[in-house]
Amino acid sequence: MVRVGVLALQGDFAAHAHVLRGLGASVREVRRGADLDALGGLVLPGGESTAQLRLMAGEPWFDLLRAFHAGGASLLGTCAGAILLAREVRPLQPSLGLADLVVARNAYGRQADSFEASVPAPSLGPPLRGVFIRAPRVLDAGPSVEVLARLGDAPVLVRQGRVIAATFHPEIADETRVHRLFLETIAPGATSRGRTAPAARPSPGPASPSAAG
Repeated sequence: MVRVGVLALQGDFAAHAHVLRGLGASVREVRRGADLDALGGLVLPGGESTAQLRLMAGEPWFDLLRAFHAGGASLLGTCAGAILLAREVRPLQPSLGLADLVVARNAYGRQADSFEASVPAPSLGPPLRGVFIRAPRVLDAGPSVEVLARLGDAPVLVRQGRVIAATFHPEIADETRVHRLFLETIAPGATSRGRTAPAARPSPGPASPSAAG
């Protein structure tokens, strides 16, 4: 059985856990760095990216997550999670840099501007049902990034090796194909053991009060 985690600091982590369990995965809610131990992958959920950054200040999460991925684990980021994975975020805020993406926060407007859309995803079959809630927008994707789905001219689902990022919320749309793809990136029996990050590289401090994702 694939063992995965969902970062459970803030956001809709419970919905992700429900989908993953429905696909047969063993799921752990991750609240401390030690919870990463022996997992094959981790979901970074939607919510508020700046709120998540504040909650991550208690541990060196950025170093832990980079080491977790470098050790062989897969990552899935949705909405705010995609923002955290990006190489560059606009307006500027800290990010992991594990996906070669430039992402704009709140690019489609406020909560009232949230919407649903049918998203063509040829490699995954019929169009995906995309739920966009204060969604980010991918402004640029590097050459190593595979675009799996677009809305208009904007990539909304991308993959770079063992990293998958979606600017929408598949977990609340009765849509399992994104999570299934995530599980397929995890080799059978693969785990990444949690590692203590160097003290000299702390996780980011408090972010600006604006929220995204």
